[in-house]
Amino acid sequence: QVQLVESGGGLVQAGGSLRLSCAASGSIFSINGMGWYRQAPGKPRELVATITRGGSTNYGNSVKGRFTISRDNAKNTVYLQMNSLKPEDTAVYYCNAVSAGWSKWGQGTQVTVSS
Repeated sequence: QVQLVESGGGLVQAGGSLRLSCAASGSIFSINGMGWYRQAPGKPRELVATITRGGSTNYGNSVKGRFTISRDNAKNTVYLQMNSLKPEDTAVYYCNAVSAGWSKWGQGTQVTVSS
């Protein structure tokens, strides 16, 4: 069983920065990869960024060059550094962990970017 706790969301002006954190606990040895997804009102959940156990990363097209995903294995934590934020980045951001046969979601953290 894996538990995910997100933090770091909030309100920021356009052009500003935020850093999200996702702390994993429980059976963390079983996690193959982690990532961030987001969902804006009335829209489907979309990929923001993922990182594998080996450190390979993947980004959604809308955030490439602005967001950076990283992980601290010692702290079992994944981070999402978000720079040059835009109003269209406003959404609930969800942390995700995956392994063979299962996927776990965090509770979500709201990010609001004002224009």
